[in-house]
Amino acid sequence: MTMIDSRCLMENGGGGGGSCLPCTPEEERQIVEELNREAERDLKEGNLYFVVSSRWFSKWESYVGRGGVDNLDNGKSSEPQDLDVERPGSIDNSDIIEGRSSNVGDELELVRTLLEGRDYVLVPKKVWEKLVQWYKGGPVLPRKMISQGVFNKKQFNVEVYPLRLKLIDSRDDSESTIRISKKASLHELYEKVCSARGVEREKASIWDFFNKQKSSQLSIPNQTLEELHLQMDQEILLELKADSSPSQSGKDSTGNELALVALEPPRSPMSIAGGPAMSNGHSSSYSLNLWPGSAVNSSFKDMDDGFGVHSSVRRVEKGGLAGLQNMGNTCFMNSALQCLLHTPQLVEYFLQDYSEEINTQNPLGMHGELALAFGELLRKLWSSGRTAIAPRVFKGKLALFAPQFSGYNQHDSQELLAFLLDGLHEDLNRVKQKPYIEMKDWSGEPDEEVADECWRNHKTRNDSVIVDVCQGQYKSTLVCPICSKISITFDPFMYLSLPLPSTVTRTMTVTVFHGDGSGLRMPCTVSVLKHGNCRDLGQALDSACGLKSGESLLLAEVYDHKIYRMLENPFEPLVSIKDEDHIVAYRFCGKGAGRKKLEIVHRDKCTPDILKGHVGKYFGTPLITYLDDDPPSGADIYMAASRLLSPLKRACASTMAHSGKENGFLLEANDETSSGCNGQCEPRDQSMGNTELEGTSSQELPFQLFLTDDRYLSCKPIFKDSIIKSGNRIKVVFEWTEKEHKLYDSSNLKDLPEVYHKTGYRAKKTRQEAVSLFSCLEAFLTEEPLGPDDMWYCPSCKEHRQATKKLDLWMLPDILVFHLKRFSYSRYLKNKLDTFVDFPVHNLDLSKYVKKKDGQSYTYELYAISNHYGGLGGGHYTAFAKLIDENRWYSFDDSRVSPVNEADIKSSAAYVLFYRRVRTESKAELGETS
Repeated sequence: MTMIDSRCLMENGGGGGGSCLPCTPEEERQIVEELNREAERDLKEGNLYFVVSSRWFSKWESYVGRGGVDNLDNGKSSEPQDLDVERPGSIDNSDIIEGRSSNVGDELELVRTLLEGRDYVLVPKKVWEKLVQWYKGGPVLPRKMISQGVFNKKQFNVEVYPLRLKLIDSRDDSESTIRISKKASLHELYEKVCSARGVEREKASIWDFFNKQKSSQLSIPNQTLEELHLQMDQEILLELKADSSPSQSGKDSTGNELALVALEPPRSPMSIAGGPAMSNGHSSSYSLNLWPGSAVNSSFKDMDDGFGVHSSVRRVEKGGLAGLQNMGNTCFMNSALQCLLHTPQLVEYFLQDYSEEINTQNPLGMHGELALAFGELLRKLWSSGRTAIAPRVFKGKLALFAPQFSGYNQHDSQELLAFLLDGLHEDLNRVKQKPYIEMKDWSGEPDEEVADECWRNHKTRNDSVIVDVCQGQYKSTLVCPICSKISITFDPFMYLSLPLPSTVTRTMTVTVFHGDGSGLRMPCTVSVLKHGNCRDLGQALDSACGLKSGESLLLAEVYDHKIYRMLENPFEPLVSIKDEDHIVAYRFCGKGAGRKKLEIVHRDKCTPDILKGHVGKYFGTPLITYLDDDPPSGADIYMAASRLLSPLKRACASTMAHSGKENGFLLEANDETSSGCNGQCEPRDQSMGNTELEGTSSQELPFQLFLTDDRYLSCKPIFKDSIIKSGNRIKVVFEWTEKEHKLYDSSNLKDLPEVYHKTGYRAKKTRQEAVSLFSCLEAFLTEEPLGPDDMWYCPSCKEHRQATKKLDLWMLPDILVFHLKRFSYSRYLKNKLDTFVDFPVHNLDLSKYVKKKDGQSYTYELYAISNHYGGLGGGHYTAFAKLIDENRWYSFDDSRVSPVNEADIKSSAAYVLFYRRVRTESKAELGETS
């Protein structure tokens, strides 16, 4: 792109004080957009970005006309933005920085709870330089782009919050803050610390001082701080080598006793994966030479996690009652982990020798490192009594392989669970070389044959303890809405995400118009489910209006006296309709699918609207009817318009009209010709997109109609013998002069009521009723159409279709996980449902929902729950888990573990439910196994 004006490149580009030759808003916008595109093309580690306050940046976006539609009254404004937006002042980042602290180098700190997009934006270096050239200001907040992840999972992220470490100097116990990238090497950390404390590099020793315990000396210069599992705000200890004398070897700088850990792997009777150890400390049955920082290389150094490598991996009394320390907004991780760490089959598996099943060659896995980190964490939890564990190593591996969970923001426990189960499966996949299997189209074979073949194919590529224990199979049926082609597949699943049927209602007022002109409008108020869809609204209106057999309603939203959108998709969520919106319904005989629509908007010629840049102001509510002739003539258009307007006719209208009738409607004197648009009409030979007018007879017309385009920017007069060639929607402007106002009562088109008018007092909220787990499961299994972003390619039609989808449970696993979909995200709303779901603790019988009848027991018992308390963007996660051997429930709230009564584990915070299969007596007596 060529820059528009070289004057914008001048070095004296001004800020708040102005510039000699400032750029126009349009030029600023185009320059910034080009520089952003340039930065996108050159993404690499080390690129510099700058943090800018959203408060200031949104003002700049408004100034240059770059704001998104969400800032324009829900995107409904069809008019140009106000051209008088004030130029923003100097860049001001003061609202996103903390006061100056004791940071080394006196660097500025960002407020800890900022969210990108809401509180700040990131701009490339060249964009920042331009903004400073134009506006000056600051302060400057540079941040580097880093590469996160390994293997084929790398991604670039800007490190907005670099690692912050608390440096304790053993000489005087003073404490200061070191701010450094987690991608920095240990050598860089030494340089920064020594420079700050005035210490010679050769004399300095830095220790990992997590939890104020001297755990291990940091001594490998090329290791990154991320690989060393250093955490945000943790302590590191600076000692001078002269201070590390034997006389002090048992005490730390504060006089506390130390648990010194060898820097080399000690001789342990057990290896990390459970195999017998050789004299070198490694397993004789499993040896793995991974890159530095791997699970094997680092596992024995992680004594800060509360587990000694000399401890036995056998369960001790009351094993499994250790909490997990919060490492900075990691309650989501702790909640999901406690549920998995208390899954009986996984406990049994990881306490045994699983070394032979580690798959280091799987490109879809993490080279076995995630499984090793999880297995070591599980061993610690079942071997440490009640000592809380800091899962530093696991969190480090998680961030390495799933960068989306890095940092210290709150995340979703179910999303972590999904990643972890999949990652463990790939790391433990017994299939080393996955064969290629061609999927066959279903062609009428029995379900049993197809399901068995699909499961065999799945197992030839996926075979692990996770598949054995956690994976089931469901039947998916797709039906094409056009050709009725049926596609049946049998797919594996690891958990079931269940929708929560809502019982909260809202009151909605919709104005009903007769699409055939048989009556006046009628406001209709109905009560519908708050989280329902347009089909629910249509059904409520059908009942309230007393629709007869064969009648139908067409829903639409009116904005600025025009149709803003047709609500023809029955699954459009009602949350997209706000209380202040205006919704209309047009009542017709018969269905409207495939029929041509005529839309009439009203413009008052008597009230010029100079401010909006054209003569004539739009008013009232558009009218819609269907046209059966294709292509319709001008006479058809006038006939339909006359029919729609007939209920508005004043009683004296007959005395004002001419006596002649033609083609079934009044022919009135019409002095207006093509000048009726007051200069707005285009020459008749000019095209209007896909709409074409043929014929220009000037026979007398009852009123004047003009053909317009989709944006109502141009119009052409319509005559009786005009032939209109267009798509399925014809838009027409009805121009009201004094004559039309005398003939018709336009008040019936005005003052459209809002969906819900808020009165002075607050209406009582409808309380959400409890729902059962069974009703959630039935909602999950209900047939529904695919979303518009998830279209299915129909092999018969050779096109993508919005097919209907029906799920059926075919085979259930030993461990059945239910995810209750409490969080909903859409372009209109972010919401959390606090619905109380009544779920069985014992004897959850799913037999009637399973299509495969094989004599299996489908009775389940609850053993763990991941809970979420609070709202979106925060809140707190905890877990309930049952120790099967004790038959007792416990609450796991990060480090805190306490008994809990079974009667108290049900709450509206339940988010993910974990069930295990139990065998009924009759099944057990028959000797059946699952």
